[in-house]
Amino acid sequence: MRDPGSQVAYWDTVGAAKTFTHPVDFTWLSGVSRDVRVLDYGCGYGRVMAELSDRGFSDLSGVDPSPALIARGRRSRPDLRFAVLESPPAPACAPASFDLVILFAVLTCVPDDAAQRSLVAELIRVLAPGGLLYVSDMVLQDDRRSRDRYAAHARRSGTPYGVFATDDGAVCRHHDIADLRALLSDLDLVDERRIDVVTMNGNRSRAVQMLARKQ
Repeated sequence: MRDPGSQVAYWDTVGAAKTFTHPVDFTWLSGVSRDVRVLDYGCGYGRVMAELSDRGFSDLSGVDPSPALIARGRRSRPDLRFAVLESPPAPACAPASFDLVILFAVLTCVPDDAAQRSLVAELIRVLAPGGLLYVSDMVLQDDRRSRDRYAAHARRSGTPYGVFATDDGAVCRHHDIADLRALLSDLDLVDERRIDVVTMNGNRSRAVQMLARKQ
């Protein structure tokens, strides 16, 4: 059964044409063998996979719950390996199947606490001991519009502060950095950096990238 947190209907329609922009910090991956097994979870149309491939990474797999985004990826990069995530959050992979897992702008699309914990638990399951989880996601914004949207959605829906609805119909979440660290607390945090990104709707926002290692 599809996880309602995956919002497949949105990503198969409006979201299928979005452009994603979170940058890959290749200095974090400079010591990683180009032969490692890589999973891009929530790969969308494969932008990050394409960048990794162009930098020499050779064993790349991408999964996403949206058939439309997967189809877009297969059209643009037929050389890459894409699969529809049929039963989110669980990828159809054995434990310890990957050495590097990419999770870019995915948690923002899964606003529910329990759904986020289940997703991260699945990624830890498929990550080999010593493997890396590379997360890039949105933090709480401090502008008035964002604060008003967070508060209004929390009052209306009882969701955590930071959840809001976009004008075109997605429900997204911006995170307190402490919540993200807690979410990854079963891993060892290797590095963390704050960045600015352009969102899928063209707004400049603050984000964080975190690199964590499985013991």
